[in-house]
Amino acid sequence: MARTRGSREDRTSRPDPRVVEAIAQAAEIPGAADAAAAAASAQPRHRPPEDLSRFAVLSIAAAIVTIVLKTFAWRITGSVGLLSDAAESVVNLVAAIVAFVALRVAVKPPDKNHNYGHSKAEYFSAALEGAMIFVAAAVILESSITRLIHPRPLESVGLGLAISVLASVVNGLVAGVLVRVGRRHRSTTLVADGRHLLTDVWTSVGVLIGVLLVWLTGYDRLDAIVALAVGVNILVTGWRLIAESTAGLMDVSLSKDDNAAIVAVLDRYTTPVTFFHALRTRESGHRRFCEFHMLVPGDWSVHRGHDVCEEVTLALLEEFPDLRVTVHLEPMEDPRAYEDIGI
Repeated sequence: MARTRGSREDRTSRPDPRVVEAIAQAAEIPGAADAAAAAASAQPRHRPPEDLSRFAVLSIAAAIVTIVLKTFAWRITGSVGLLSDAAESVVNLVAAIVAFVALRVAVKPPDKNHNYGHSKAEYFSAALEGAMIFVAAAVILESSITRLIHPRPLESVGLGLAISVLASVVNGLVAGVLVRVGRRHRSTTLVADGRHLLTDVWTSVGVLIGVLLVWLTGYDRLDAIVALAVGVNILVTGWRLIAESTAGLMDVSLSKDDNAAIVAVLDRYTTPVTFFHALRTRESGHRRFCEFHMLVPGDWSVHRGHDVCEEVTLALLEEFPDLRVTVHLEPMEDPRAYEDIGI
């Protein structure tokens, strides 16, 4: 199997021990040692992953602020809807802390036991966040049912609503930042955290409407009914987060658009003497992987075949700078080269 340089992981300023070993092994082959040494000192071909944990710190700060504001709003009004809103903010805080840890782990480079890196740590964070949302929903639903059976008039509604609106604005601004940055860097953790905060914003809007209606109509049970609706909405959000993180752990393929772009690049290099099959892609947090087989005439030299592999890899990296590419070179005259054509 021929591995192009596109499948190598990010290099650091220190020589890779494997490169040093390769130089030593190639010392007696003319030109090989010089080539290995040049590769060791070359600039990294891939864009290194960025540490996004600072955005989780922003989420932690926002969660603390909203917990304080929403708890105060609940204390002065006695609204179970505002209590449910505050409970979800506690979940947001725990989720943000988990996200911070996951992002720090995910950015770690590959090591001896994790050759493909640690990026899947992000999926565990999203799954755990979904599970915590279920716990928050259970607390909210229990409180709502109790208040529905035993309604209680609200107090200081105007001030409570104003404080809750301020908390929602904080969450909305932070959620926008997290989702935007998460999508740009394909961070499952940040997108999940941002979407969770956006759900919290819509939850707060529903609670505010419910509390306002109670204030205007005097029908106290509306507060509990709105809180019940909030609990159900949170359950749906938790289910979606768990489903998406599970798909990531199952090595889901790249999107249809990304796969189509990869195929388009391979089509540019398809000729009567070079063609491709067995294309497979997968996504692992912020990392993306692609592998395929390239068939060439069996009488080509290794150097010639590798040159074409390099050209194809460079073309793919122009489209996807952080893509890890693995190419398996096969002679087109060998029947064994077609046994895996259906992959």
